[in-house]
Amino acid sequence: MAHHRNGLAARRRTVGLTQEALAEHMQVDRSTVTRWESGRTAPQPWMRPRLARLLRVDADGLDVLLTAKPPNSAPGQDSLTYAMHHPDRVGLPAVATLRAHFDGCAERYDHVPSAGLIAEAAGQLNRIAHLAAGATRGRIQRELHILHADACTLMGQLAWDASQRRDHTTAKTYYEQSTGIARHLRDTTLEAHALLRTCYVALYGSCDPQAGLALAEQAAETAERTSPALSGLALLHVAEAHAMLRSTSDCERALSRAERQLDRADGSDAAADLVSPAQFGRLAGSCYLSLGDHERAETLLTNTAEELRDRRKSRAIVLGNLTLAHIRRRDVEAAVASLIDAIAELEITRGGGGMNIVFGAARELGPWRQEPLVAEVHDRLLGLMTAA
Repeated sequence: MAHHRNGLAARRRTVGLTQEALAEHMQVDRSTVTRWESGRTAPQPWMRPRLARLLRVDADGLDVLLTAKPPNSAPGQDSLTYAMHHPDRVGLPAVATLRAHFDGCAERYDHVPSAGLIAEAAGQLNRIAHLAAGATRGRIQRELHILHADACTLMGQLAWDASQRRDHTTAKTYYEQSTGIARHLRDTTLEAHALLRTCYVALYGSCDPQAGLALAEQAAETAERTSPALSGLALLHVAEAHAMLRSTSDCERALSRAERQLDRADGSDAAADLVSPAQFGRLAGSCYLSLGDHERAETLLTNTAEELRDRRKSRAIVLGNLTLAHIRRRDVEAAVASLIDAIAELEITRGGGGMNIVFGAARELGPWRQEPLVAEVHDRLLGLMTAA
């Protein structure tokens, strides 16, 4: 007989903790966390206050997580169906169901084409907005508003990626909605995330490093007290903006500040899931590429590409930048090898950022277009463009 599963796993993912991280904080084995999440055992009473703090819920909220059925079970879905007809009576099980659906969609972003997620994400956003507007004041309404801000940010991300980073207006409109909700809630982590996403549009879409720099600095300052992880990530983009402006000293100072902030982050950080161990190498490599230190960029990006095998869209961007570093060092064979790897990722995910960099790298291979290796990779690119 299958074991009953509670809502603990969904909440753990929401706060950005892996099973391993939660186990480490709780000083138990990962298998213990697995048993808690499956409902086979429950945390001892003396463990519960610490667990509640890590999951950022109160004692009653933890009891709900431990006893509620999972979001994809019939009762959870029934509670959501009921709430959609009676928004003023929405309860925590319905909110948990919405959050789990959102998390599932967001987790697929790095693995599938964004165009295939937009309809699902838009439907979720509409349901969340409907319930957030109708919910009564208090904790449930706040949770719905937080989820609404997250859903707006994801929609902006998906729309921009699906347009191959061309539709700046739609993306920024969603990010502005998220920023407005975050400010209403006085949630600086949510606000900083939306600002940082807007920064990406300025840096990589509009190619306006001055505007991107201002937004990245604002995001870093906004998140500084509440999320070292998000503040550090924003500082990495401060560094990249300085690199685009060809200011080596300012870039390296920002990289050092980012590293110090990221070192302060831990699994309980509200934005821990936005930052991976490979983040520093990815952005530092991009910085040195912009600054013309191609050897240093090549080293950083090669190591980072190996660490990103589970994040396909990010890996395609890194491989595209690595291709550029190889080209600028006139290592055509290595450039073709990394370009082929990038194309293989893009054939699966169609990531807009990776597409733009890869086609830019292909143009830089123009002087070697008559070489058989380069001619062959251009055929792969033609297929990628045709499929798009």
